[in-house]
Amino acid sequence: MSIPRLHTEHELREGHGIPAAPGQGRYLGAVMRKAVGDQVILFNGRDGEWRARIAAIRKDDATLVPDVLLRPQPPAAGPILLVAALKREAMEWVVEKATELGARAIRPVLTARSVPDRVNRARLLLIAREAAEQCERLDVPALAEAAPLHAVLDSWDGSPLIAAAERRGATPLAACVTAPDPAILIGPEGGFTGPELDALAGRPFVALASLGPRILRAETAAVSALAVVQAIRGDWAHHGNE
Repeated sequence: MSIPRLHTEHELREGHGIPAAPGQGRYLGAVMRKAVGDQVILFNGRDGEWRARIAAIRKDDATLVPDVLLRPQPPAAGPILLVAALKREAMEWVVEKATELGARAIRPVLTARSVPDRVNRARLLLIAREAAEQCERLDVPALAEAAPLHAVLDSWDGSPLIAAAERRGATPLAACVTAPDPAILIGPEGGFTGPELDALAGRPFVALASLGPRILRAETAAVSALAVVQAIRGDWAHHGNE
């Protein structure tokens, strides 16, 4: 049976026992049928990945002891995904896939055509953590609270932002990816409004990009754009050559 892989908020040090997070003890004992002495893999986004053992387990309580550092923590990397707030299932799917695709941060944005006016950040963060455990990445993407598009643009630090702009003449996305780990903005179902596109085009740090000749669903656009970025300038481009 595979070794369970779990995210923790606690510091990871050799021989230093830590409590399992809520739900993890029950998962290890009742679902995975693990017992004292069995191995788990732990990561926290700061201290690398560790092989650990179960030192105690009872119902939903467990104590885990890191023993061996398996992989050191690399510097934070990956594209940033800004995505208009979508319906619950679509938003959860985007967060899961963006985590698997290596996004280092996910920022929900409220636009004129966004269906919801808020997102369940706690639920989305749980989905991101579970996806990070499954895909073997060493961190969980930062997940911001939803914010209006104009507020996001006003507070932007000036770094390049690529905005998907359907139905408007724009440069192909591949040609816009000129630096590693860019930020990508995906609009809602129905797309950005004309005034929103004008506001984006008026910002010197924004490049309007085309995602091809077809109109994509917002969730399809998000994962497609991340895949293109990772293939051209991200970790897909160099993985296996190190």
